[in-house]
Amino acid sequence: MARGRKRKPNPHIPAHIDQSALPRGIYFDSRGSGVWYTIYQDEGGKPHRKNLAGSNITLSELHRLMEDRSCVDRNSLAYLSEQYHNSKKFGGLAQKTQESYCYARDVVLNLPTKSGDSLGKLSVRKFTPALVQRIIDRIAEDGAPSKAAHALRYLRLLMQWGRNRGYVDTNPAQGIEAPKERKQRRLPNPTVMGELTQFARQQGALTRGMKGACAPYLWYVMEISYLCRLRGIETVTLTDAHELPEGVRTNRRKGSRDNIVRWTPRLRAAWEAAKQTRADIWEKKKMPIPLLPEQRRIIVAAHGGALQKSSLDTAWQRLMTLAMEKKILLPHERFGLHDCKRRGITDTAGNRADKQDASGHRDASMLDVYDFSLPVVNTPEQQ
Repeated sequence: MARGRKRKPNPHIPAHIDQSALPRGIYFDSRGSGVWYTIYQDEGGKPHRKNLAGSNITLSELHRLMEDRSCVDRNSLAYLSEQYHNSKKFGGLAQKTQESYCYARDVVLNLPTKSGDSLGKLSVRKFTPALVQRIIDRIAEDGAPSKAAHALRYLRLLMQWGRNRGYVDTNPAQGIEAPKERKQRRLPNPTVMGELTQFARQQGALTRGMKGACAPYLWYVMEISYLCRLRGIETVTLTDAHELPEGVRTNRRKGSRDNIVRWTPRLRAAWEAAKQTRADIWEKKKMPIPLLPEQRRIIVAAHGGALQKSSLDTAWQRLMTLAMEKKILLPHERFGLHDCKRRGITDTAGNRADKQDASGHRDASMLDVYDFSLPVVNTPEQQ
């Protein structure tokens, strides 16, 4: 239920009631033995008082009373979803994960049914594996397999959360066939990628706020991501502690192994450009320099602090739009920052073992996702 403004402590409210968790619209009258009441308006807008319960009622019963008055269906999918999104479990998730689950929630709850109601109004105990499969197939057949996959993952998680807390007896989303999502594995053209890097360097040198200016860090983020075969988030979280005499020590995520990428003139140029930009920003902002190397990010935002992934994504999309306007690349040549890593792995010389060592993948099968190179082999009679 929606919360109102924070209440002031009321010393007359019974001690067993957590005042910070009271439902909105309920009040306590301490006269006599005490009574809980609410205020409602009749058809003419005139306010009336309605006594609900005595002072010995529990907090959960107060919530149930107010939900019943608000016509909240405690058995519906929408109610289960609301409980999950108000839980500490959901609150502890990363911001991006929360946004993804909110998107999937809206997809699932607003899906129309044959009865004309939305799926969110359906009782969770009426869900069966067959029903969930029909829902997922329907979304996928409408030309949105990725949306269907998001919906399935959300339903599976939501039902399991509800099962563990007694809202449902089983998880009907377990064992459901997932839709086949479109694979978006783009490999940037080397020439286009080089021209875009140069364009990003040129536009990044413009004064901030000028027409056509872009973030100054984009070109060396591209270079380091390509040369070290890193994801964007891995690149922007590199620190002075990752700078070693022999090269850059990576900080890979998702279980990949770290390695040290040897210095080359090209890698050193990008690295030093990032440090120089950082020094200029820190000097201009009069910022204190952290003492520990692991606290000094190589790449910083315009304010001098850590560059957030959301800011990087926004700057990248702005660069893509600007590059297409200037005919630096065509719409079908558009690629993501993560594709710089794919280009780097593909361009790595050597066999699959060499590429796996360079990429840090623990599983050789992951190379099929990142390595687009074709092996050169001998004919049968060649030795």
